[in-house]
Amino acid sequence: MESITKNRQSPEVLRAMVERAYGPDRTPVGEGWVSELGHGLFNVAYRVRLRDGYQAVLKIAPPPEVEVLTYERGAMGIELAMLDLLAEHTSVPVPRVDFADLSRELCGADWFFMPFVDGDNLAVVGPELAAGELAAYKEQVGAANREINSVRGTAFGPLAGPGDASWRRVFTGIVEDVLADGERRRVDLGWDYDTVREVLAEHAASLDEVSEPRLVEWDLWDGNVMVRDGRIACLIDHERAFFGDPLIEVGFAGTQLAGFGDPTHFMRGYGHPPLTETENVRRRLYCLHLMLVMVIETVYRGHTDPGPYEWARGQLAEIMAQLGRTRR
Repeated sequence: MESITKNRQSPEVLRAMVERAYGPDRTPVGEGWVSELGHGLFNVAYRVRLRDGYQAVLKIAPPPEVEVLTYERGAMGIELAMLDLLAEHTSVPVPRVDFADLSRELCGADWFFMPFVDGDNLAVVGPELAAGELAAYKEQVGAANREINSVRGTAFGPLAGPGDASWRRVFTGIVEDVLADGERRRVDLGWDYDTVREVLAEHAASLDEVSEPRLVEWDLWDGNVMVRDGRIACLIDHERAFFGDPLIEVGFAGTQLAGFGDPTHFMRGYGHPPLTETENVRRRLYCLHLMLVMVIETVYRGHTDPGPYEWARGQLAEIMAQLGRTRR
């Protein structure tokens, strides 16, 4: 999908990036050595073939003049930190970082190289797979997500801090940031913003049950899963991670919103029992937050197709109804 956050660069700048990362002897010449990967929704990503045949992926953060959501600021730094954490504390397959440049000298933004992963994007091939094959992949995603969530933090909040001992304070702050982003750009939610705040306050006590910070991926949907030969080949795009409640992972969203698909196989792989009453309330709040993001980000990304906005608004209305609000 097209987005104004994609920071495309000329072949000359891309070649300069390759030279800085891998040296002049490996820098490609001529034509046909670079192509844009089209699945990303935020950063631009390129597949690059070096002179010696090595294939890499280059990710470039959004241009500095493009306004992003509050939680997306510094996203590439979050991804690099998350990759370090996952490599150190888990066995889940993630890319290594070949080279990262946060100087912003060549294109005004952060960027990094990683090896190209030879695999299929699960969001692309999933609809074509046999039901049993897709279910097996979903179970693997659930197991991998559980391993990620097994990493304990010292406080709730951003990977780099500052942290807080209260998940309620952290999560309500996360939602308030998104609401403020929407108000700043006057995004029509279909709801008064203060009504959303009231709903969050009414159910916020459910958040107090969460007492131990865990590493949360948050964005582990099918589009960030690369598969090959019946196994997960790599998990990609780790820029939205933080320490929080594992139940906020998107794999659990289908427990409340059918639009996110049947969560049975994910939960089986994760090893999670049916949600308790309080967990269901929390998960509805997490769906509320997710749908606010998905509605508001369409404006920030300059989408011209109204489909994602309309779909997200419909899901937002559904979760508001589950939380006790219906449109008059």
